Amino acid sequence: MAKDTKRKPAAKAAKKRAAVPGSVPVPERLPAAKAKPKKAVRRAEGRHLAPLEVPQDGDAAVLDRLWDTVESRRLAGDAATSHSARLMARGTAKVAQKLGEEAVECVIEATLGHRTETILESADLLYHLVVVWVDAGIRPEEVWAELRRREGISGIAEKAARPKGIVRAARTTKLA
Repeated sequence: MAKDTKRKPAAKAAKKRAAVPGSVPVPERLPAAKAKPKKAVRRAEGRHLAPLEVPQDGDAAVLDRLWDTVESRRLAGDAATSHSARLMARGTAKVAQKLGEEAVECVIEATLGHRTETILESADLLYHLVVVWVDAGIRPEEVWAELRRREGISGIAEKAARPKGIVRAARTTKLA
């Protein structure tokens, strides 16, 4: 008897939902949708959906100036006073490792929705990327030219046109 009384309201509610034109029937076992998301969810959405506030004094030319600074530190080679020189003195593997660490830290902060920390880690990531460029003898203009070349090309099409990793590493097409 008690079971019948519990089922009737749920069955009535299901019929009521189904009776509304354009509605989709919802299984009874699903909890009803809450009217308002949790405060933490609203706060996280607010951070992600907030308009991007870009300072007026920021510009991409800072990367060119950073490259010049890192290159001058490489040429000076003073590992006692320059973090860049010290890092490059440790070898390419260490330079690349640091870039990877910064990339992971940036991804973690972005995933957690920490906007300010993501900005800080992004700056670290860009700095270490510039150190990789200097260590590899790559000038920023070469990267900018590649970005210009890719402008207007679908990312899917561009990636599909690249040689695969092992083929690229072996510098041969015989493995393809």
